[in-house]
Amino acid sequence: MKQPISLVLSSGGARGIAHIGVIEELEKQGFEIKSIAGTSMGALIGGVYATGNLKEYKDWLCSLDKLNVFNMIDFTLSSQGLVKGDKIFRVMRKMVPDINIEDLPIPYVAIAADIINQKEVVFDKGSLFDAVRASISIPTIFTPLHKNNLQLIDGGVLNPVPINRVKRFGDDLLVVVNVCAHIPIIKPPMPVEKEKHNSFLYNEKIKSFQKRIAKLLPKEKERLWYFQLITKTISIMLNQMATLTIEKYQPDILINISKDSCGVYDFYKATEMIEIGRFVTKKSLTKYQQENSLI
Repeated sequence: MKQPISLVLSSGGARGIAHIGVIEELEKQGFEIKSIAGTSMGALIGGVYATGNLKEYKDWLCSLDKLNVFNMIDFTLSSQGLVKGDKIFRVMRKMVPDINIEDLPIPYVAIAADIINQKEVVFDKGSLFDAVRASISIPTIFTPLHKNNLQLIDGGVLNPVPINRVKRFGDDLLVVVNVCAHIPIIKPPMPVEKEKHNSFLYNEKIKSFQKRIAKLLPKEKERLWYFQLITKTISIMLNQMATLTIEKYQPDILINISKDSCGVYDFYKATEMIEIGRFVTKKSLTKYQQENSLI
């Protein structure tokens, strides 16, 4: 008989791709995911898993190179966000069907934040696509989702590790994955692969975008670049909230993945992140089994 688990997947941008490796390893070792709750990338991976499309999504992610990722970004430089996200969300619709959450085979919850009413929004019913679309709308990067007089952004600003929202069962184990942990990088030895991208075109696109950003920013000689500032600020905020939440709820199994494993927007590193997720999960499960005299 498989051990049932209630699974919580944190926010964390491209680091959240590691959730795929975590899920695959949990299932490989005989665990049954009975319910799932996620924020931002955790909501996306959890939603894709709940619909049965995880393998297809994994294959697509692993096919991306730097230029593929950049070409999916439709910059707007508007007051609500730097990226409209239309291209990304069109691709996402293929992986996240617009079905009702209550029709999924397992209980599922996604977390977003309403900046109008300054409160957490819990999606446990209604459109799965809207839930994921809202939950991944990183502030100042993706434009918010406007729905039912709400202005919805990434749920990580309020609840990056939604342990308090996952449905629990009497015989389950609570498994929490935090991909923003302030710990050294833990990863398996992996062969160095030559990046499959057109370096010249990619670098030219980056330079062009940097020039557009620079026009909006103060021209200081020692200026910290805009995205670096945002990334560092969000990282500090997420880590503090995640740490407090994990300390409060004390999961049975905690899977910590270093915030330094990859950059927030390094989606072209999917293969590496999936293997890191798998590797760290193996180590965490071994530790749990040893502590509980199961091996």
